[in-house]
Amino acid sequence: MRSSWSLILYALLVLLTAQGNNARKIISLGNGKDNNEDLIDLYEGNEHDHDHSTSSHMHHMDPALNVFFTPKDLKLGKTMPIYFSKNDPSTSPRILPREEAASIPFSISKLPYLLEFFSFTQDSPQAKAIEYTLTQCELEPIKGEAKFYAASIESMLDLVGALFGSSTKFKVLTTTQLKKSTTLLQNYTVLEAPKEILAPKMIGCHTMPYPYAVFYCHSQESENRLYQVLLGGENGERVEAAAVCHFDTSQWDPSHMAFSVLGVQPGSCPVCHFFPADNLVWVPLQA
Repeated sequence: MRSSWSLILYALLVLLTAQGNNARKIISLGNGKDNNEDLIDLYEGNEHDHDHSTSSHMHHMDPALNVFFTPKDLKLGKTMPIYFSKNDPSTSPRILPREEAASIPFSISKLPYLLEFFSFTQDSPQAKAIEYTLTQCELEPIKGEAKFYAASIESMLDLVGALFGSSTKFKVLTTTQLKKSTTLLQNYTVLEAPKEILAPKMIGCHTMPYPYAVFYCHSQESENRLYQVLLGGENGERVEAAAVCHFDTSQWDPSHMAFSVLGVQPGSCPVCHFFPADNLVWVPLQA
């Protein structure tokens, strides 16, 4: 298993480097100057589906919320506006080795130390981003949810393996831009019948706003369905997107951004969303 994980680690590093995502360039520790704007953007444009306290202006103003849909939209020929972020790898946080990540405290109780360590002032947007991520990390999971935070690929592999079971082999799925465009939000059409990825369990890992790459990973016991969807953009972009539909949202926070975007209530209907290119979806390999 260890040798196969080494191959997965290598493949992930190649994949994430090639996609230009949110998990690459760390600021010079103790300096905090190189990726400040990117960290602000991550905080202000955060679109992760575990957010328990979405600010109201995001519901109406943020184009990045065009990632939610319902199962009836998942059909050949359907056209809908979708936002796929384009992050600059030269300013994005990089993935730390396990040893380096483990040497840096990761707790809201250590916030004053961390702000000094990264040279951020207490009232700066970067400080708010760090506080947000640490606070989210320490929230209790909702009913039926297992979650963890990973600050290195090695720790992510260990925790994914522990959640699936030590004898289970697994693979990772992502959203891949086959033909790139600089347009963030555009109309996309489903070009082929969506392919359902049959899996007894899945673990979604989302990037978080932080000076180095941190992933929020979670799995839910309720019914979820994972899909690969080939999309064609009106500007010529082609995307092979990973998407998930959550069929039981009754335990979700009523203020979750998806409910406002779709105009539905918790538990009233399934909620689906596309994964950004820098998110990872882990599934067991089929026997």
